[in-house]
Amino acid sequence: MTGSAESDVNTSPARARWIEGLDAGTRALLAEDAEYFLHQALSTPCLDVIERAEGAELIDVAGRRILDFHGNSVHQLGHGHPAIVAAIREEMERLPFSPRRYTNRTAIALARKLAEIAPGDLRKVLFAPSGAAAIGMALKLARMATGRHKTLSMWDSFHGANLDVISVGGEGIFRRGIGPLLPGAEHVPPLDQAERFFGNDGKAFDRLADYIDYVLALEGDVAAVIAEPMRWTTVMAPPDGFWAAVRASCDRHGTLLIFDEIPSGLGRTGTMFACEQVGATPDILVLGKGLGGGIMPMAAIVARGDLDVAKDGALGHYTHEKSPVGAAAALATIDVIEKDSLVARARELGAYGLDALRASAAKDSRMTAVRGLGLYFGAVVADAALDPGR
Repeated sequence: MTGSAESDVNTSPARARWIEGLDAGTRALLAEDAEYFLHQALSTPCLDVIERAEGAELIDVAGRRILDFHGNSVHQLGHGHPAIVAAIREEMERLPFSPRRYTNRTAIALARKLAEIAPGDLRKVLFAPSGAAAIGMALKLARMATGRHKTLSMWDSFHGANLDVISVGGEGIFRRGIGPLLPGAEHVPPLDQAERFFGNDGKAFDRLADYIDYVLALEGDVAAVIAEPMRWTTVMAPPDGFWAAVRASCDRHGTLLIFDEIPSGLGRTGTMFACEQVGATPDILVLGKGLGGGIMPMAAIVARGDLDVAKDGALGHYTHEKSPVGAAAALATIDVIEKDSLVARARELGAYGLDALRASAAKDSRMTAVRGLGLYFGAVVADAALDPGR
């Protein structure tokens, strides 16, 4: 990890050297990709052309195997896990699609399972085809439940995938501070910037929690605080007590707490959900990415039972609202995580991996810090390490 960006912009000298090593056939396919796809800053130009994937590896068209350390955070079980593939095939043959206003056994089973494994009184579920859509549903629910429209989030959060604005009831929430703010969207410094704004004397997170409390009191009508329990792009976890203090502030001011666990949920941090380690249970939990087993696009919100207040409105209606195939993939994913004890395995391997990273950092001054929670790791690398001449 070399900065706070979710992904590199694919313009570094290292990328240029990578492209030089590609064969002519791969270059031709990349040129065709660039010809027909609209370009986006975080995903174009592409690095390579992938032909197959197995377990933790990507195989490109030239047959080279690439160990996938990123995978867009959707592969708790690796690429193409046989149990997930089998569950998808079986459901496709039985019920490939379920129209809206109908339900199906598989969707019901997944909703029940999520309610069973979610912390606290989180037991009411809605599915969505993407994390961005699920974030929007969570914010709409908070507004309906509280009768308020304001939100408080942290600068540079990645709520809702590659969106600069999350549409909520005709308004929006800017996640990166790009452009003018719309009414109702308030922001505080992110976790990895706490010391920059509040000092490095060990009290920065106490002051950040106090500042959040101050904003909630000052505004008086904030519907929700939405945040990642740990800053994922920088792997920055707050100290014990931080989220408990924010949770208390939310309760005191009538504000709901929404945790975005789209990249972190389902075991990779050493607990089924990262919020189980931060001393606070949210009112709404947002899941995505790995929920579909790395194959199906699946996301969900899991909310407190008493927040079922949208009976006369809508939080989000989607064509694949209760996708039986997506639900089958999610059920198979959770089943493998539980039966294979992968949560405990993430703790075990996470401790081993963090020790190994610390040992590497002790030998290389360019690694200025390493961080981890379960099998979620980050390393701060000095800018000089990016110099192609070093």
